[in-house]
Amino acid sequence: MDLSEEMKLIKRGTKEIISEEELEQKLINSKKNKKPLVIKQGFDPSAPDIHLGHTVGLRKLRHFQDLGHEVYFLIGDFTGMIGDPSGRSVTRKQLTPDEVKKNAETYKEQVFKILDPEKTIVEFNSHWLGKLSFVEVIKLCSKYTVARMLERDDFANRFREQKPIGVHEFLYPLMQAYDSIALKADVELGGTDQKFNLLVGRDLQREYNQEPQVIITLPLIEGTDGVEKMSKSLGNYIGINENPFDMYGKTMSIPDKLILTYFELLTDIPYPDLEKIEQDLKENKTTPLTVKKRLAKEIVKIYHGYHQANEAEKNFQKVFQEKKIPENIQNLLLPRHILKNNKIWIVKLIKQTNLLSSTGEILRIIEQGGVKINNKKVEETNIDLEIKEGDILRVGKLYFYRIKIV
Repeated sequence: MDLSEEMKLIKRGTKEIISEEELEQKLINSKKNKKPLVIKQGFDPSAPDIHLGHTVGLRKLRHFQDLGHEVYFLIGDFTGMIGDPSGRSVTRKQLTPDEVKKNAETYKEQVFKILDPEKTIVEFNSHWLGKLSFVEVIKLCSKYTVARMLERDDFANRFREQKPIGVHEFLYPLMQAYDSIALKADVELGGTDQKFNLLVGRDLQREYNQEPQVIITLPLIEGTDGVEKMSKSLGNYIGINENPFDMYGKTMSIPDKLILTYFELLTDIPYPDLEKIEQDLKENKTTPLTVKKRLAKEIVKIYHGYHQANEAEKNFQKVFQEKKIPENIQNLLLPRHILKNNKIWIVKLIKQTNLLSSTGEILRIIEQGGVKINNKKVEETNIDLEIKEGDILRVGKLYFYRIKIV
């Protein structure tokens, strides 16, 4: 692959490259010296369930792997105990070492759905940050000023509004930068909200007599609501570990305005095909529904394979277009002892699914008409329902359970 083709692949779906000229030169030197570039992206193990928003960066790492470069999947187990303050209006809760370790292990189980395990170096930044002496930390801090830190919008806003800023939060971008120094990174990836931290890495590499890394920022994709950044806490996410039917159904629920963005950032569909889809939509040669079905199938195929993607498509057709119950639905094992005269409070029943844990969330979804028993809408929140073996519980549009009393 020539340089122009390599750059075309790398630039796909990126927001900004600082700078393209430097990246091209690094790629040329890499080939000339037969030495792969060191590519890194850090992941804060505070929320270890990977969703499609995370895969934007992971897929870009995979592109670099396919081009023969050395990829570091860097787990911020040390920095995770501080918590990235980027975009925060308040100080983030610090994680305990045990929480960080547990979350990090969960990450490792998921990333190889995208990255090539034989070409990925999984590293923990505690390996070098945990060994820094206090003298070395002071030396690191001396290379950056408070004034520069306050150029960050989130810090500046909190300072102006007289909201607390912990001194440890100033250390976060310095430690992230030190990761690049420790790895001698040639390229670092991150979301657009990480731009300041990535630039600090460039600055400090110069201070440590290293060639500054190229930074590549990637867009933060909106979730299924089409408004907020994809986030598990907001409930607008599509997890890569979700079953094929849920993954397909959630993708079908995204607003039409996100179709092309999802195709570009979350699939490998070639640009000519993407341009044709865009043109066909503009000229009404196809419908958003038809295109969205193709998108949903493409995404499921990536994480579950072709057969499961076909089954998910059939299930969606049956449930949403033919208004039938899907063939393969999970059993909800209901302990007999929690029933009183074969009855149970509807809220307690839904809690047994572990789908929603908050009573408030459950009451809200019932009030919105999102709960059905045997296809009959539950309209009251304070009733005890009579339950029998084989009843079908539906929560929201996607989740079906066949009740089995044990």
